[in-house]
Amino acid sequence: MGFSNLVFLWTAILPIIVLIYYFFRKKYKDQHVSSTIFWAEAMQETKASPYLKHLQKNMLLYLQLLSLILFVLALLNPFVKSTEMSGEQAIWIVDTSATMLAGKDNTTTFDQHKETMKSLVSELSGRPLTIISTGDEPKTIVRQETESAAIHKAIDSLEVTYEEEQLPKAIDMAQAFIGDTSTSIYLFTDAVDRGELPIENEHVKWIVKGASKELENVAITRFAATANGEHTLALIQLKNETKRELNVQLSLSNEAGEVLIEEQLALGSEEELTKTFEELPITAVLSANLQVEDDYESDNSMVTLVGNGMSQIVIDQQMHQLVQKGFQSLDTDVKIVPSNQLVSIANEAMIITNQTELLGKTNTPIMLIGRNDETAVEVNNLVDVSEDPLFAFSSLEDVYVNSIYPSFNDYETIATIGGKPFIQRSLSGDIIVLADIQSTDWPLHPSFPLFLWSVQNELMSGTTSLGTFSPNESRAISLIPGDWSIYASNDEYISSFENARQFKAPTEPGLYTVKSQEEEKPFIVQLPAQERSIQEGTSFELGTLENSGEEETSKTSLLIWLLLPILLLLVIEWEVQRRRGFAN
Repeated sequence: MGFSNLVFLWTAILPIIVLIYYFFRKKYKDQHVSSTIFWAEAMQETKASPYLKHLQKNMLLYLQLLSLILFVLALLNPFVKSTEMSGEQAIWIVDTSATMLAGKDNTTTFDQHKETMKSLVSELSGRPLTIISTGDEPKTIVRQETESAAIHKAIDSLEVTYEEEQLPKAIDMAQAFIGDTSTSIYLFTDAVDRGELPIENEHVKWIVKGASKELENVAITRFAATANGEHTLALIQLKNETKRELNVQLSLSNEAGEVLIEEQLALGSEEELTKTFEELPITAVLSANLQVEDDYESDNSMVTLVGNGMSQIVIDQQMHQLVQKGFQSLDTDVKIVPSNQLVSIANEAMIITNQTELLGKTNTPIMLIGRNDETAVEVNNLVDVSEDPLFAFSSLEDVYVNSIYPSFNDYETIATIGGKPFIQRSLSGDIIVLADIQSTDWPLHPSFPLFLWSVQNELMSGTTSLGTFSPNESRAISLIPGDWSIYASNDEYISSFENARQFKAPTEPGLYTVKSQEEEKPFIVQLPAQERSIQEGTSFELGTLENSGEEETSKTSLLIWLLLPILLLLVIEWEVQRRRGFAN
């Protein structure tokens, strides 16, 4: 608070003059004395404090003094200083990743940032504001907004999306709003390195609001499980990011919520512990939960689908190079193995071959392209496919096939040529293409790598589940066209979709299920690895704005708040004088 008209400070003498006037003002008061005997005593009481007696029980004096004091303050023109954001506009980049849920005392970093944002609205002073949320696809919450009510509403609508923040994408979006306008960019995050922020633009000033310091975290960083005969093998990795030893309780549960095993573990300072459980009961889904007192709960649990142990693709060395190149284009772990070595690894990987003798002799499905025990027969027709998930993204109608092999009698036919089987599926899930790749023009069509991707997804992930997704991940999945709905593990409805290309994973991590009238498949939404670790919070400012390097200061006058009380006091004084009589 300050005063802009100190030249009127001399008016402070006016209340003192009024006070002195009341000291020496003659005042008469009628007093009845019952007897002259008590006259001397009454005079002594009157003369005990003659000056103070003038000030006692005098309402008019108090009103005049108060009004004069307020009048003096009004002449001095008091004001309150308030800071405003520098620059002609402001951009707020809000981190909505899972680590923003870390925090102490029942509050999170995200909630603290929202309160900070609300307090900063008053500093905009009419400047346009743009709010951008982070994620794989950054979103503009408000654009060039100046209304405070709309800004507060937008702040209240912000929610954590659990996605990896991917700040470069949000920063690139913010660059589109800057141009040649001087801009203050506020970054509300937990921690960021100074080198990640572009400072080449002289029209930009960065203000980073980080998380609270000294946050403690213990996390489940990795969790996987696979079926091993009649038991389930699970591997879990824990990490203590604190600087002190902690005791934690780890429990593993099945899809029904039954606890399979529970252990007390001691984690040393900044220790990373890997533990294996070899003889767990057979289950389709395994959940890990960590009981520990830390400041970040989202990484204390993890769910995994129990796999069949396959981790790579093995292609028969005799197969055509187009098959090898097709699978390698999927960016998967592909190995080329001689034909005589396939039997020894048949239970450890997805096999691509033409050896029919391997059918039914492996614990895992294989893909058969061509046959080594039959002779191909010439055909001259187009391919006709059924509504099978393998063809959800691959249309084979324009594929030309020169010759095909005889079909298997007991296998399901999912594609035909001139009424003859072209692609089949065995009872154990093997995929059989009854033609050599070199006898077709299929590799020249976009449907070829898409079909290989669908086969890989089915054979390696299994036909009973969709696999694992990141929060809000949009990915093409192999599903029969139809009405599908997503439900949480507690049967809570999440969303619906018709086209498999429109699939988008839910926001919160956990176990989910897609359901239609015919079937249902589980899948998992998992926190990204980067969101299972928190960093020490950082807050700083970077860069300056030309001719406006610091926050601007505005002065809000308090004069109006003084004039109204002064007028009210004058009215009260007039009423006091009227009631007592002006002659008194």
